[in-house]
Amino acid sequence: MIDIHSHILPGIDDGAATPEEALQIARAAVEEGITTIIATPHHQNGKYINSKQSILENVETLNTLLQNENIPLTILPGQETRIHGDLMDELDTDVILPLNHTNYVFIELPSGHVPRYTEQMLFDLQLKGLTPIIVHPERNAEFIENPDLLYKLVSKGALTQITSSSITGHFGKNIKKFSLQLVEAQLTHFLASDVHSLKNRPFRLADGYVVLNKELGSQAEYLFKENAELLVQNLTAYRMDPMKIKKKKFLGIF
Repeated sequence: MIDIHSHILPGIDDGAATPEEALQIARAAVEEGITTIIATPHHQNGKYINSKQSILENVETLNTLLQNENIPLTILPGQETRIHGDLMDELDTDVILPLNHTNYVFIELPSGHVPRYTEQMLFDLQLKGLTPIIVHPERNAEFIENPDLLYKLVSKGALTQITSSSITGHFGKNIKKFSLQLVEAQLTHFLASDVHSLKNRPFRLADGYVVLNKELGSQAEYLFKENAELLVQNLTAYRMDPMKIKKKKFLGIF
């Protein structure tokens, strides 16, 4: 399995605190069946600043440590960037790091709302040849209240990634239900762990795929796993074109 969202790099955000903890997380990943992880530390979320160059250096250090410890896991570089007014300037100055140097870039929104400039900024990113991926939309209060807004962003080219712990119900029954509805409505395209620690925010990625298979069938599991592989290779992820489907088909399940 490939996990495209993690906080495994030690000591730079609210994920692994030390190299020792990063190694523990890495060993747990291997036990889970994960072979590749994209490290996506927080950037510009009001607390952490992690620019492209510093992330690349940290990824190289961790990969060396994993090799020395004979842990069969590959760490790829990425970044979880909170949407902010200077994002496009940071892109031009090489501060923003797309996932594994691909055309995919993570965009995090505030948990309580969707900023009014979100649609324009996601459009501007696409003009730059990038594909924005909105992370954990199932935990955004405004999307939950108004899924029509998420439909609008996806119909205009954005992709989304939901969290395995949301699918397994560890964020509550309502978020689990909403997550499954997003999958059914084809408003989300990736499943990832967003692992922070083994104690409070573990992987649960394998369990998430089990739930997907049970609730929505093997095709859902296959497509999400396939999309993770396509992303790492900078190939086009599978998505259904919302413009070819009546809007009510998407929103009627909510």
